[in-house]
Amino acid sequence: MGKLEDMILLVAVVDAGGLAAAGRRMNLSPATMTARLKALEERYQTRFFNRSTRAIALTRSGEEFYYAALRVLEEVELAESKLMQKEGILSGTLRIAAPSDFGRQYLSPALLDFSRIHPEVKSSLYLSEDVVDLISLRLDMSIRFGNLPDSNLVTKVIRQNHRVLVASPAYLAVHQEPASVDELDEHRCLVMERRGTLMNEWRFEVEGETRSVRVTPAMVCNDGALLRQWVLAGAGIASKSWWDVKRDVEQGRLKVLLADSFIGFSRHDKKQVGLQFVYPQRRFQPLQVSMFSEFFINWLDNE
Repeated sequence: MGKLEDMILLVAVVDAGGLAAAGRRMNLSPATMTARLKALEERYQTRFFNRSTRAIALTRSGEEFYYAALRVLEEVELAESKLMQKEGILSGTLRIAAPSDFGRQYLSPALLDFSRIHPEVKSSLYLSEDVVDLISLRLDMSIRFGNLPDSNLVTKVIRQNHRVLVASPAYLAVHQEPASVDELDEHRCLVMERRGTLMNEWRFEVEGETRSVRVTPAMVCNDGALLRQWVLAGAGIASKSWWDVKRDVEQGRLKVLLADSFIGFSRHDKKQVGLQFVYPQRRFQPLQVSMFSEFFINWLDNE
């Protein structure tokens, strides 16, 4: 096998989490995968993986080769994409991660429209409330809410955004709308959980000072789309990003509460929190990535 095939093989094993899973993706038998990996290690006179009966992990040499291979394969893909673009065809891969609720409401339909215009672009969409690692997951971009701490990632603002507390008219018909932060104790609060951590420390600005209130969750979930459905069903009060509930508020399905004082549920939150694309640092951004970024920002103008 050639050097490029070596790189493709190693990257496939890492991304799939093992030889057997990578073999299924590449339509190769376990015996063939084992033989090819052995030949790869013999060629470079080093061990790339530490293998056990349950797991496979990169050695230090393997990790260095893996990230170098990613850069090479990215350059190959970029070169192929440029050749196709000379023919007037946009191509390549587009791998995006986004929060669940925003991804379903906005990104998914926009991606469908983009794919109809550019059918040669192979799109992948991953929805999760977690802050994903763009490099290890080989993502071209993600969409994130919130003010990001210092990082070496590249960002592009999509829209202005802020956090809101919302409840349905049906819920407020039974439970009197809270007139102050202190009255939240009397209400059913619906709370997000991220990686085992409850997002129940809600932050407010009261008389010029920041105040944190730890609410008692009536219901908890780890999916923003589900949390929104609970609020719409009248289950209680929840904290959401404005763009997640914008349509619901404008159409009267939800009402914003304590709008003048609520900030959010993260120590990074301010009165305005970001809604942005986040990209890994690259010398070149593939054309399909930059074109979709602009397409999506323009697409939101019609929403």
